[in-house]
Amino acid sequence: MEQKKKSTSGRMKKLLRGDGLTYFAVTAAFLVMTLLNQNGMLKRSVAGLLVPICCYMSLAVSLNLTVGILGELSLGHAGFMCVGAFSAVVVSGYFSELVPNPAFRLAAAMIAGAVCAAVIGVLVGMPVLKLHGDYLAIVTLAFGQIIKEVVGCLFVGYDSKGMHMVLNLRGGKTLEDLHLQEGGTAIIKGAQGAVGTETIATFTAGFVLVILTLVVVLNLMHSRHGRAIMALRDNLVAAESVGINTTRYKLKAFVLSAALAGAAGALYGLNYSSLQSAKFDFNTSILILVFVVLGGLGNIRGSLISAAALTVLPELLREFDQYWKLVYALVLIAVMLASNNQHVKSTVDRLRSRFRLKKEAA
Repeated sequence: MEQKKKSTSGRMKKLLRGDGLTYFAVTAAFLVMTLLNQNGMLKRSVAGLLVPICCYMSLAVSLNLTVGILGELSLGHAGFMCVGAFSAVVVSGYFSELVPNPAFRLAAAMIAGAVCAAVIGVLVGMPVLKLHGDYLAIVTLAFGQIIKEVVGCLFVGYDSKGMHMVLNLRGGKTLEDLHLQEGGTAIIKGAQGAVGTETIATFTAGFVLVILTLVVVLNLMHSRHGRAIMALRDNLVAAESVGINTTRYKLKAFVLSAALAGAAGALYGLNYSSLQSAKFDFNTSILILVFVVLGGLGNIRGSLISAAALTVLPELLREFDQYWKLVYALVLIAVMLASNNQHVKSTVDRLRSRFRLKKEAA
C-alpha cells in the first residue's frame, strides 16, 4: 500500500514537472516575441501573425481534448470558433460606448464568445455524442457547416432601442429589415459579415488565453473527471461496466472544448476589421485537426508547437513563390513520416534517457 502511494506520488510529481515546463516554455516564448516585436526585429507579416498563432494554439489544445483525450473525432471545431468570433464582434460593438476600455471590452467579448459556443456545444453534443467514429465525424462536420451558413444569413445591428436581429434564410431580406433608427449601427451584414470592427485583440490577451486553456485542459487531465474521460477513450465497454456515465463525461469534454474554441474565435474575430463566416469552413476545421495530429494525439505540448510552426511556415515559404504550397505539403509529409518512424522514436527515447541520467547525476 505504501509502495503504491509512493509510485502515485512520483507519477504526479513527474506530471506536474512536465506541466511546469510547458507553462515556462509558453511564457518564455511570449517574452522573447514581445521583446523582438517592440525592438522592431520582426517582419510586419510575422508580427501580424502573433495573435492568430495564440488563437490556433488554444484551438489545437482544445480540439486535442476531444480528439486526443476523449478519443472522438470531431470535424466541427471551426463552427464553434465562428460562433465565438461573431458573438464577440456583436458584444464589442454593442458595448463600445458603455465600456470604452478596450481591455475590459475584449475580456467581456471573449467570455461571451465562450458562453455562446458552450451553449451550441450542448445543443450539438447531446444528440451527436451517441455516435462513434466516422459517424460522429460526419455529423460534427455537418453541424459546423450549418453554423457557418446560419451566421452568414444574420443581420445584426443596434440603436437607442437596443439590439435588432434578422435571419435571412431565404435571401430576400436586406439591412433595411433591421429597421434601425437614424444613427443606428449595423454590426453583421449577412454574407458581407462584420465590417468596420474595432480591432482590440492583443498579443498579451492571446498569451493569457493560451495559459488559461492550458490550465483548464491540464488540470482536467490530472483530475478524477479527466481519468474518467481517458477511460472512455481506452475502453468504452470497461468504463461503462464500472459505472462511468459515458454521456455525462463525453458531453463535459465536448462542451469544454467548444467553449475554449469560442474564446479563441472571439480573440480571432476582434483581430480583424473585416470578418466573414466563409473563413470558418471545412478547411479551417481540417487545419486545426492537422495541428493536433502532427503534434500527437493527447500531447498538449506537441499541439502548441505544431500550431505555432504551421501558422508561421506558410509565411516563411513565400520566397518559393507559387511553389510554397507544394513545399508546405512536402514538409508535412516529411514530419509525419519521421514522427511515425520507429528508428526516430528510439533515438529520441535514448536522448531523453541520457539527458535524464545526466540530470540525476548532477
